[in-house]
Amino acid sequence: MSEARLLETEIQRVLNHAPDLASAIECGEIETVYQPQFVLPEERLIGAEALARWKHPELGEIGAGPLFAIAEVQGVTSRLSHRIVANALAEFARWPGDLRLSVNVLPEEMAATGFAEGFLLRVSQAGINPARLTVEITEEVLLGDLPKAAVTLGTLREAGIRIALDDFGAGFCNFRYLKILPLDYLKLDRSMVDGIATDERDLAVLRGIVAMGRALGLRVIAEGIETEAQRDIVAAEGCDTYQGFLRAAPMPARTFRELAQAQAAF
Repeated sequence: MSEARLLETEIQRVLNHAPDLASAIECGEIETVYQPQFVLPEERLIGAEALARWKHPELGEIGAGPLFAIAEVQGVTSRLSHRIVANALAEFARWPGDLRLSVNVLPEEMAATGFAEGFLLRVSQAGINPARLTVEITEEVLLGDLPKAAVTLGTLREAGIRIALDDFGAGFCNFRYLKILPLDYLKLDRSMVDGIATDERDLAVLRGIVAMGRALGLRVIAEGIETEAQRDIVAAEGCDTYQGFLRAAPMPARTFRELAQAQAAF
């Protein structure tokens, strides 16, 4: 069964048992988990990406894919995203001072008037240094009003927040984005690393992207790293950071905090 079909089946399964996601958000069933990120080549923990999980009382854990698809159907994606980021900012205040937090921003959030100012206010109220934050956007965010998106991201970047273009390679890869947007990172979609250990063309594509990123002054993050061979290759080819199940799956806040404290002890 294809990945898209599996997602559709999971969405329907959840909707059949739990049609009201808004209530789950209000009841605190939505958990923010953290995918550790490691700097290359020294394998040092550098931070984490905040992700969503639904701790459903009957169905168990529901991942971010079906969760956001259901939220879109029910018109509560912004509420869901707001809760995830709120949880992450509150937790982030407890992390050691050298770690970074990455959060995802949705297209409707970026399109909202005053988003950047409101986001920066939330960061300030949480007592967080914006320079330790990264906002991740996908190409979908940019399909509406690219100049407006550039201005919004520019406001965030002027405050010290770094900007990452997520899922790079999964969409149209419009290189105009790299010219117009105030980016700091290219974050490779996992499809860009799946075959790099076995397919010379996949490896050539990776090399080309890293070289382009370096020429533009952008750092490259590899996600979906699941094997030692993949990790060794992205390190050798010049990727700056990676995340993936090879080193750590997304984990609860307390578990990530313990991981961070263990590293700080050395």
